[in-house]
Amino acid sequence: QVQLVESGGGLVQPGGSMRLSCAASGSAFSIIGWKWYRQAPGKQREVVAESDGSIGTNYAVSVQGRFTISRDNAKNTGYLQMSSLKAEDTAVYYCGVWGYSSGRPYIVWGQGTQVTVSS
Repeated sequence: QVQLVESGGGLVQPGGSMRLSCAASGSAFSIIGWKWYRQAPGKQREVVAESDGSIGTNYAVSVQGRFTISRDNAKNTGYLQMSSLKAEDTAVYYCGVWGYSSGRPYIVWGQGTQVTVSS
């Protein structure tokens, strides 16, 4: 069973930067892709970034040029680097990962981390 632990959220001023981390753990698993989405109060869920070997890397228009998704395969950790943050980036951010565990496909989601952009 694969589990995810997110970290790195908090309060940041407009124009600032923040990096979210998402650490995967478990046994006998491989990771194919990562995804980050966000959920703001009263707004629809939005996928902000995703990356795997088949689709490459995609970003929501709203974050293109400001957010970067990356991964450290040795640490089984994914990252979302956010810069030039705006008030409208305020949301709970969730990471997701998919791959194979004990030969079976899986997809799991993190617990979410709050990002608040405010002065």
